[in-house]
Amino acid sequence: MDNAFILSHVDHTLLAAASSWSEIEKLCAEAIEYKTASVCIPPYYVKRVRSVYPDLRICNVIGFPLGYDSIAVKAVAAQTSVEEGSDEIDMVINLTDVKNREFAVIRAEINVLKQIIGSKILKVIIETCYLTDEEKIILCNIVTEAGADYIKTSTGFGTAGAVMKDIELFKANIGPEVKIKAAGGIRTREDMVAFLEAGCSRLGTSSAIKILTGEKPQKGY
Repeated sequence: MDNAFILSHVDHTLLAAASSWSEIEKLCAEAIEYKTASVCIPPYYVKRVRSVYPDLRICNVIGFPLGYDSIAVKAVAAQTSVEEGSDEIDMVINLTDVKNREFAVIRAEINVLKQIIGSKILKVIIETCYLTDEEKIILCNIVTEAGADYIKTSTGFGTAGAVMKDIELFKANIGPEVKIKAAGGIRTREDMVAFLEAGCSRLGTSSAIKILTGEKPQKGY
């Protein structure tokens, strides 16, 4: 598996709270140079990045990183994100609904956002580090039924990131049209290869280019 193939599956990510425009510009330039799948950036920068980099694929986050905004708030955020130029949305589900077993609300939330963004890609972050295996399986079914394009492991801001056992659990329980994104804690080339070989279609990381070009990555998403 060569580096170009790996990078073509990476959402090149910068979601730090204090991200500057110069850092976002560097991220975008790297994404263009190394042909990553997308850049994943904070909502504030979507409109500006679309203006400066009209051909760049933009991934944006909704309800990030805690997920507990209302459906109405997430709906407005998703609509705004699409109008400003996002090609893909990574949404965080409401984990309080999971713990309260309000699974119909989660299904409705995902369905509403998918209807809003239409043919654009919707990735659903379930934040596996806070869930039981039973909850993960239920959410695999909900993500499938609600019409999302991807199920995603983590925000990178939780207590743990992507682990292989969760990828295997996803594969056994999602529908055939749903893809998998691993994110959080991916800091070696071996990690990236392993997740791709296990069936992931996307990787979320800020470190991929540094890892593959020999730089030492910093701790983070």
